Amino acid sequence: MDAFDAPLLDRFRQGEAPADVRLMAASGALLLRPEAQLSLLMLLASDEIPEVAAAAKRTIARLPAEPLAALLARSDTPAELRAFYESIPTDGAPGQAPAAEEIAGEVLLGTEGDSPSDAPEPTGPADPEAAPAEAGEVEAAPERRGTAQRLSMLTVAERMKLAVLGSREERSILIRDPSRLVSSAVLSSPRLTESEVEAIARMTNVSGDILRAVGTNRAWVKNYAVIAALSRNAKTPIAVALSILNRLMERDIKYLASDRNIPEPVRLAARKIYTKNVSRR
Repeated sequence: MDAFDAPLLDRFRQGEAPADVRLMAASGALLLRPEAQLSLLMLLASDEIPEVAAAAKRTIARLPAEPLAALLARSDTPAELRAFYESIPTDGAPGQAPAAEEIAGEVLLGTEGDSPSDAPEPTGPADPEAAPAEAGEVEAAPERRGTAQRLSMLTVAERMKLAVLGSREERSILIRDPSRLVSSAVLSSPRLTESEVEAIARMTNVSGDILRAVGTNRAWVKNYAVIAALSRNAKTPIAVALSILNRLMERDIKYLASDRNIPEPVRLAARKIYTKNVSRR
């Protein structure tokens, strides 16, 4: 289950999240993908700040039992996570406000992602060479500059919430946020679409951590356009680029074998694969 190892969870595990962000997450306000949310709540339930730990335990106690059981029954659910939740009674602790119960249900069922407010997505060309210029590499439109300026004035906690629940335009800006918490939150958004992941894989102005997360997500790398974009992106970590070369079509391998814009180890590996393929004919 890739979401269990999402980069956002790593930021929390490594102590990068300030207290206000941890409290927001413990209260269920981030509304991540259900799998990632369960891991995060388990982590926060033992937080060193009592208020954070208590908030996480209250959110856990309100999780609806049936969807929780279905998630825990999955074969790819870590044993540690299954044991933790099976030991805790859930499904609506008495005395909770309806609004809190609604949040807890959305945390697990992912209802926030079912009807996104984003505008319809434009369809891009299938050929990676014909892909449009990415965000940040051309002069931004005035309205986009306005959005970026507005986002820059928000706190980390506020930007994280928009990274998860905001619009497509906001996600495309926040994926490049200097805070690793914020950029990682974009990847944990239940609203993130496959076409957005393809666009991120093409971006040369995002961190290597983001491209590594995309390239190691089993669901996303099933999309050929994603791995093709990652292989051509000079910012993709070398280990990630090398791991996907054998999955590329010959025309893409041939292109990479002569592309001097990518790291030399990747170009040489592509040349070796292409030469080997030609010699087999």
